[in-house]
Amino acid sequence: MRLGRLATRDGVVFAAIEGESGAETAREIAEHPFGTPTFTGRTWPLADVRVLAPILATKVICIGKNYAAHAAEMGTEAPADPVIFMKPNTAIIGPEAPIVRPPSSDRVDYEGELAVVIGRPCKDVRAGDAAASILGYTVANDVTARDQQKIDGQWTRAKGYDTFCPLGPWIDTDFDPSDAVIRTELIGLDGQTTVKQQSRTSLMLHSVGEIVEWVSRVMTLLPGDVILTGTPEGIGPMVAGERVSVTIEGLGTLSNPVVDK
Repeated sequence: MRLGRLATRDGVVFAAIEGESGAETAREIAEHPFGTPTFTGRTWPLADVRVLAPILATKVICIGKNYAAHAAEMGTEAPADPVIFMKPNTAIIGPEAPIVRPPSSDRVDYEGELAVVIGRPCKDVRAGDAAASILGYTVANDVTARDQQKIDGQWTRAKGYDTFCPLGPWIDTDFDPSDAVIRTELIGLDGQTTVKQQSRTSLMLHSVGEIVEWVSRVMTLLPGDVILTGTPEGIGPMVAGERVSVTIEGLGTLSNPVVDK
């Protein structure tokens, strides 16, 4: 099932997204998407509503350097254990919402990633049991003020600006994260599209199950919490007027324009 969060004329709702690409229908969920959802009977063509970030997380936990080639391009060794950091939930935006470059940064980068959405409260989860605690998966962009990351020596400011966590377009509860193509494209000021990142989720150093186990040893995970699983090699800067799109095979495409504040 694909679960979306939508802005309709009557307000914001959760919905199941059904149908083929270009002709999808949104079927309203009565309360929330966790457990077994019930439906109100109301539907809309997806083209008639605005697709928002599929979840507003209590917290966003991120995994750093989870692809060996990305660790190498950052000039570091691949870590033996997952490296975790956090973004505030105020960084979350949905598809087509602008990524806003702050005037205090001279370099703001894209980082395409697979995101895990937690489906129930959990603590000390074993890797082999992690699937039972996961609602589904979505596409993410771990936007980073790269210059500030280097200056600060820790990542909170560089990763935490408003708009620095695009998510979407929906949560897929049936997605298999074990081996899917992940690709980031940048549409430049000249209108040309360039593939900047292309890898496979099978190349993650730490699997989804291992990540959930590691994080849940540290903190209780709650329904709707989001874990970003790391970016492959090919990170680079974005400037105002460009557009960045992250696509994960079988999951969807998350696209956002870039603007200056």
